[in-house]
Amino acid sequence: MQAILGVIFHFFGGFASGSFYIPYKKVKGWAWESYWIVGGLFSWLVVPPLAAFLTVPNFSEIISSTNGNILWLTYFFGILWGIGGLTYGLGVRYLGVSLGSSIILGLCMVLGSILPSIYFDFFPQAGKDTFTMFLHTDWGRMVLLGLLVCVLGIVICGKAGMMKEKEMKTGITDPHGMEVKTEFKFGLGLFVGIVSGVLSACFNFGIEAGKPMADAANTIWKAANPAETGNFLFQNNVTYIIVLWGGLTTNFIWCMVLNARNKTFGDYTNAATPLLKNYIFSALAGTTWFLQFFFYGMGESKMGNGASSWILHMAFIILIANIWGLVLKEWKGVSKKTLITVLAGILTIIISVLIVGYGNSIKG
Repeated sequence: MQAILGVIFHFFGGFASGSFYIPYKKVKGWAWESYWIVGGLFSWLVVPPLAAFLTVPNFSEIISSTNGNILWLTYFFGILWGIGGLTYGLGVRYLGVSLGSSIILGLCMVLGSILPSIYFDFFPQAGKDTFTMFLHTDWGRMVLLGLLVCVLGIVICGKAGMMKEKEMKTGITDPHGMEVKTEFKFGLGLFVGIVSGVLSACFNFGIEAGKPMADAANTIWKAANPAETGNFLFQNNVTYIIVLWGGLTTNFIWCMVLNARNKTFGDYTNAATPLLKNYIFSALAGTTWFLQFFFYGMGESKMGNGASSWILHMAFIILIANIWGLVLKEWKGVSKKTLITVLAGILTIIISVLIVGYGNSIKG
């Protein structure tokens, strides 16, 4: 039952992440950097402490009492994750949307799930699953199988995207629905894609680095609720505050640079645009984006396994993004073969979710 609840919570998180860009499509007359940072201020600065305030008693005291090295490492991984997100655009520019997305998301999924478990092989911590455990237990091998199947699903979806790009030749958009100018350079694109994939996985590293804060929240909650046998659903909300400060730092600096370079500082006060609607839709997008990790934390607290949680999180993001692509008719006009290919990719990812969920259900 705990595993089923974990999968459900991760689905909600994946739905939020796969859907957050839709409100941005309602923003009119603003440059990308303007609405991105307005939404980002809600994603990374406003909503996280509000969520912690509503769910984690004494969250500010937990942060203030945490060792400075832990806070710095958590924040540092947030900065790296922010760089990974910003270099994503370069990856799709030089590889094309589908090939670039497949490489970046695939690396993000694999590295974000596997590297922390390898780390815990060398530096064991109570309650942490190691890579050795994955290799030598039935449930662990099942989780790894689910990971491989999901990577296969990403490859199939990437193949479908490449077929679509070749057939359509115009109107290329990234997974967030934004138009992308492509300039195919495989060597450079592969390098940038690898960098982006590695750094994007740093969000999971940040969660692991800040785990002492989540553990403190969990301990306080259990002391106040001695009858409860499970873990605190919202324990990670305090960790997100620090990780997302790192992401805010990176994105804020870059968006300000773009505002200056493109002379778009006037967007924020441009009366010729629907200012109120732009701010509301940007805020809605940013809040929806944060909800992915709100539910991610709930899912992880039920599954007790960072690797499985990260795999499910990424799988649902990719799944929902592809489904939205079908719903919004982004695949309209493609050949039957291309449509069958993307549906096969979606089905493969669904199978991977079921495999990972089953692996966690037989754990212990």
